[in-house]
Amino acid sequence: MPFENYTIAWQEGYGAFSVSVSHLSETVEYIKNQAEYHRTRTFQEEYLAFLKKHNLQFEDKYLWN
Repeated sequence: MPFENYTIAWQEGYGAFSVSVSHLSETVEYIKNQAEYHRTRTFQEEYLAFLKKHNLQFEDKYLWN
């Protein structure tokens, strides 16, 4: 398995929705530094940037209720 050399631990309040095997090491590094990253960018800001980057359609009124 490609994941056997990685140990991933989750912090309460954070999550990952999908992991591309071709970007596994970058994903692990992101998770390790997630708390520091979110000191400058909120989850909402990051999620909106993700939706926009991938041209996903959404309506603001349904995002945060």
